[in-house]
Amino acid sequence: MAKDLGLTIIPVLTKTDVPHSRPEEIGAEVMNLLQCAREDILLVSGKTGAGVSELLEAICVRIPPPAPSKLDTYRGLIFDFAYSNHRGIIVFMRVFDGEVKKGDVLKFAASKRSFTALEVGIVTPEEHPVERLSAGEIGYIVTGIKEPGVAGVGDTLMKDRSTVEPLAGYQQARPVVWSSIFPENQDEFTQLRQALDRLQLSDSSLSYEEESSGVLGRGFRCGFLGMLHMEIITERLRREFDIDIIITSPSISYEVTWPDGHIENIYAANRFPEYGEKVTVREPWILGQIILPGDYIGNVMTLLFEHEASLIDTELFGDGRTLLVIEMPLRELMRGFFDRLKNASSGYASLSYEIAEMRPASVTKLDVLIAEELVPAFSRVIGMARAEIDAKAITEKLYTTLPRQQFVVKIQAKVMGKIISTKKISALSKDVTGHLYGGDITRKMKLREKQKKGKAKALERGKVHIPQDVFMKMMKNE
Repeated sequence: MAKDLGLTIIPVLTKTDVPHSRPEEIGAEVMNLLQCAREDILLVSGKTGAGVSELLEAICVRIPPPAPSKLDTYRGLIFDFAYSNHRGIIVFMRVFDGEVKKGDVLKFAASKRSFTALEVGIVTPEEHPVERLSAGEIGYIVTGIKEPGVAGVGDTLMKDRSTVEPLAGYQQARPVVWSSIFPENQDEFTQLRQALDRLQLSDSSLSYEEESSGVLGRGFRCGFLGMLHMEIITERLRREFDIDIIITSPSISYEVTWPDGHIENIYAANRFPEYGEKVTVREPWILGQIILPGDYIGNVMTLLFEHEASLIDTELFGDGRTLLVIEMPLRELMRGFFDRLKNASSGYASLSYEIAEMRPASVTKLDVLIAEELVPAFSRVIGMARAEIDAKAITEKLYTTLPRQQFVVKIQAKVMGKIISTKKISALSKDVTGHLYGGDITRKMKLREKQKKGKAKALERGKVHIPQDVFMKMMKNE
């Protein structure tokens, strides 16, 4: 991407102080990748400080200065922002045109929100206020805004009444992975809401809405840019805000076209169309690149087949590595593909991907029935190719997790209107004749017959109470 954009690239090899570093071999790979000379590559160690001054000098010498401004009016590109309890949102931006100073009335091009610049400064690396920032300079602006969803990376800052066009290329963040987050203790629901509000102030790509589950209580349905984004947000909730949370298995958004032509984006299994409804379903696919040593291609090809991926192109590098260009459904990427790829390649494979187009989806809804009663919390959307495997897996997991009852409990997985996996949990046994001693055998026979009728009645009318910890174990296992 940097080469396509015509940017200056400075090749640097770091950690050169480590005994098992391989600067000669890796340097040859970099030379092949960038088509550069050996003397262009800098050797740096952050631990010992070797090569750091040369790197800073190379940045000043090799990177060209900003081009002269074409406009007199101010335009700045936001590349990051942070949040302060006292000063609100602090945006970090590069000035492309004009200049900005403290007291100027500015606005965000995307959200149309106006504000007065409370402070303008540079980072050295501490924040240092300055009188003004001009075209080509990088700095920060204190906005004083304490509302989420106002600032966004890639947005343009401009004068409030400016009529010039914003800088091109900005796109609103669009969630592609969805998951529900519930507090383990419902008393922490308000704390969880405040934590998500705080995170959204510094991460505009996070979206969430309140939802309620009859089993897990009140929580939030959150949208993420990908699996890594989801892991970062949930880890920050635990570490920074000390909240114990339950995370449901991630899902993606499916595009469903109903018979009347209405199109709806559905990301919750309980809203997914039932089997037999005449609808058209599409799902997002990814275009990915895998770079790995040639010795592991066989293992990875087997993995691609298991995850419904197809190979588009291959390219051989001179150092024994191979590039595989693949396409696969996004739902399969979330099914532990990255971890399995690392296992199949002994950790040597690297994966990068981007969201491609929407394609027809071969998916269906899996419902779970316990004692012939549907439990919506366990429903999910799965690929038809894995329907039987996933159905057996969830019934087996519930079989080992659900506590025994006074009657036989039947666990069933239903796909496409058919029960394709069943497990039975045997009833708790009790010797009702244990307190008897001596006497006629018919006394014991009557008690056993009475117990048998009671078990049969319980099987017909009994309902299973699923403890809270069962849902937690199922979610955590996911």
